[in-house]
Amino acid sequence: MNEVSNERALYDAINTHELAAVYLYTPMCGTCQVAGRMLDIVEKLPHSFHFEKVNLNYLPQFAEEQSIESVPCLLLYKNSKEIERIYAFQSVPYLYDMMKKTETFTS
Repeated sequence: MNEVSNERALYDAINTHELAAVYLYTPMCGTCQVAGRMLDIVEKLPHSFHFEKVNLNYLPQFAEEQSIESVPCLLLYKNSKEIERIYAFQSVPYLYDMMKKTETFTS
């Protein structure tokens, strides 16, 4: 997963990839560490997503602009539009299914 530490790079990634998955976390969060391991597995499965990892301690303005309620959080974008927001990382299959649904989402 690519770690992003500034808003410009994050928005560039969201806007330049048809499908983007943005993982928001804080380093001292134990649940975030488990979620990160789950996403490491999901990232290796077949999909079309570009992954970004964001430590929210460095991007508090992004968290405020996006009304992030808690971490961990996974934002799934299609064509620069947020399609899904996941706070409960239930399982690897669940995350993968949500990504597949986002891939096939039509507005």
